[in-house]
Amino acid sequence: MIKEWNIFLTGLMFLTRIPVPKNIDYSGELLQKSAKYFPAIGWVVAAVSFTGFFIFHKYVAENIGLLALMITGIFTTGAFHEKGFADTCDAFGGGWTKEKILLIMKDSRAGTYGVSGLALILAAKFLLLKELLAAFSFSSTSEWQLYFNFFVALMAAHAVSRLMSVLVIQSYQYVTADDGSKSKPLVSKKLPVGELNVAILYALFPFLFLPYHFLLSLVFIVPATFLLGNYFKKWIGGYTGDCLGAVQQVTEIIFYLSVFMIWKYIS
Repeated sequence: MIKEWNIFLTGLMFLTRIPVPKNIDYSGELLQKSAKYFPAIGWVVAAVSFTGFFIFHKYVAENIGLLALMITGIFTTGAFHEKGFADTCDAFGGGWTKEKILLIMKDSRAGTYGVSGLALILAAKFLLLKELLAAFSFSSTSEWQLYFNFFVALMAAHAVSRLMSVLVIQSYQYVTADDGSKSKPLVSKKLPVGELNVAILYALFPFLFLPYHFLLSLVFIVPATFLLGNYFKKWIGGYTGDCLGAVQQVTEIIFYLSVFMIWKYIS
């Protein structure tokens, strides 16, 4: 149990800025094993983000609450996934060869494609969360049920989208122009089937508290993940750490959109 706790904290330290005990025995092996807990770490990010939302939604205003949710989430992760998405937009938007794409991705400066992509995906996230909140408000019998449903939906979004990054790790080859990449220890070895199943169970757990037909969101999320993976493979032969961030951000957005559409047309 102590070893598993250390593995979880290693993953938490990698994906977020949440403080962990200083005596954690960090290693590449622990980081690689921590991928099975990425969906569970998504629960933590969802919980912290929801706390910011709850305070400002309840005592200030709905839009301010949603903005607080997004700001809290960005501070919790250190914009880890957003940066990956922006770098991916810059690289694949401005590069036409594998070498050029990887070179742009390595550049810490933000370009036009990255800034535009980040602005659009944050705007899309805000608008979709607003629509999803309105949908839950309509179907909830009390304010507390609204908060519970919205929180569970956030848990599912953050867990499933991080599982999709794990599936890319499992299914494609890691490529990088920098041998010192922060993500390299994570992808040194694929997860065994048993540990992959653990990640899947963590990702699916929040759906136990949502209407069963919300599982249909996976019909959109999983194919989108492999479309992205195949696109990355076509251009650079696999994926990078930034690509994993892009997968997380895009599939989170697809989750919100698909859940809203399922609620609107099926519920």
